[in-house]
Amino acid sequence: MTALNTRWHKTALGVFGFIVVAHWAEHLSQAYQIWALGWPVPEARGVLGLQFPWLVKSEWLHYGYALLMLAGFIALRGGFTGRSRTWWNIALGIQVWHHLEHLLLLIQATVHSNIADKPVPTSIIQLLVPRVELHLFYNAIVTIPMIIAMIVHLRPNPVERAAAECDCAPEQRRELVGAGKG
Repeated sequence: MTALNTRWHKTALGVFGFIVVAHWAEHLSQAYQIWALGWPVPEARGVLGLQFPWLVKSEWLHYGYALLMLAGFIALRGGFTGRSRTWWNIALGIQVWHHLEHLLLLIQATVHSNIADKPVPTSIIQLLVPRVELHLFYNAIVTIPMIIAMIVHLRPNPVERAAAECDCAPEQRRELVGAGKG
């Protein structure tokens, strides 16, 4: 974990960011298919779901992604300081809830018993908001503070830079290289 939040932090954030953006793109393409192309919701499966329809229906896959996101937020948290840590913690807190909602969906799919006698597994907030819109919203409210955290992390103030143990910020990298640490 130390290496992940020090010398590998920038690379790990890049990989994590790519995974998040790719997932977000799937949700946006599904939204485009529904609202711009007029496809019925069951047919709007994003890009990968068109080739692999079972992906959209797999609660295990959706839960696995929610768990991967939660693990990523927890594992990479140690590299953030100051304002970026605050934004990262906001994203982490939202992801904790998003993960719990997916856990509830997975439990329902596994035991074949859905809350509120719904015909499909249903999350708590999904009782009020349709699933497509809800997950588009969840991914937005997790991704936005995560991106803010990353931007602030790459542009630390002097106090945050002094506390940082990674070399993500360009000025930090120059100082480490000049000191023979890079």
